[in-house]
Amino acid sequence: MSKVSIRRFARSTEGGLTGICVVFFVGLVIASGGDLLEPNSLRVLLQFLAVPVLIGLAQMVVLAVGQLNLAVGAIGGFAAVAMGVLMVDHGVPVPLALLIGFGLATLAGLANGLLVVLTRINGFIVTLATMTVLIGVQYRLVGTRTVDDYPQALKSFGAYAVFGVLPVIFGVALLVAVVLAIVLRRTVPGRQLLASGGNPIAARLSGISNDRSVILAHTISGAILGVAAVLTVASSPGVNKSIGGDWLLPSFAAPIIGGALLTGGSAVILGTVLAAFIVRFVDTARAEFSLEPSWVNFVVGAVVLGSVVLGQVRTRRQARTQVVKTPDVAVTGGVA
Repeated sequence: MSKVSIRRFARSTEGGLTGICVVFFVGLVIASGGDLLEPNSLRVLLQFLAVPVLIGLAQMVVLAVGQLNLAVGAIGGFAAVAMGVLMVDHGVPVPLALLIGFGLATLAGLANGLLVVLTRINGFIVTLATMTVLIGVQYRLVGTRTVDDYPQALKSFGAYAVFGVLPVIFGVALLVAVVLAIVLRRTVPGRQLLASGGNPIAARLSGISNDRSVILAHTISGAILGVAAVLTVASSPGVNKSIGGDWLLPSFAAPIIGGALLTGGSAVILGTVLAAFIVRFVDTARAEFSLEPSWVNFVVGAVVLGSVVLGQVRTRRQARTQVVKTPDVAVTGGVA
């Protein structure tokens, strides 16, 4: 990597987030007296990062087309509970149950996209409605019980770590991030999706279907949540009606802190992953210093609000700079 590239990265949002992650990690290592460097501590830290990374990516891809997905937790929780019920109550083999749950989450995302396009209702309202419906379905499936009697092999997979440090489920989350980056930046549908989010009018004039991009974004979001549901079932002692209930704030926090624009057109995959680390570090610090759990929501909410404000200021400054740099065009006429 050249010095110019290093300097450019250092000045980018991702570079700043990397620095914050390093400072946070070093501070936590010092505060814990070095215990955080123990293999088991690192394994737990990374294991509980897998799902936050995925739900952040699921929200980010919808933000990329200028939409919001309030049903992130409902889709993931519904899919996770469906997997558990299929395995325990109906004796469905593990691979088939996981595949069905993944398919249900993907279909839920597809349904969100179709409803937004067909009804022309704001995605905020549509996903709020589907969230309410899916929470009801989730409760109908599992009631007040916890489903935990599924095969031990699945739980072993969720707890397995390479060299006792790197959890497999965290590796799966990173693999999803890499695949999403390739889809959004190296494929035609992915580039069209970002173009639709960045400037819908210009995209439409270029022959790009904004409706197709919205449907694709919600479908990809549902598929990512399906993977998150699989990892949740594998790494949790059981699933119940509360699964997914606390996913909404982290799903917005990671991409927004990572630099995603609420107006769409941005794919901040590395930034989303780094921001998920920061949110996890905040939670770890809360546990280390025995603070109230509500402090995590307070800090994360404040950081999200600050990120949105800074993003707006940056956008306006860039727009003002472009106006200043644009030369005046004089229209003159004459008679030959």
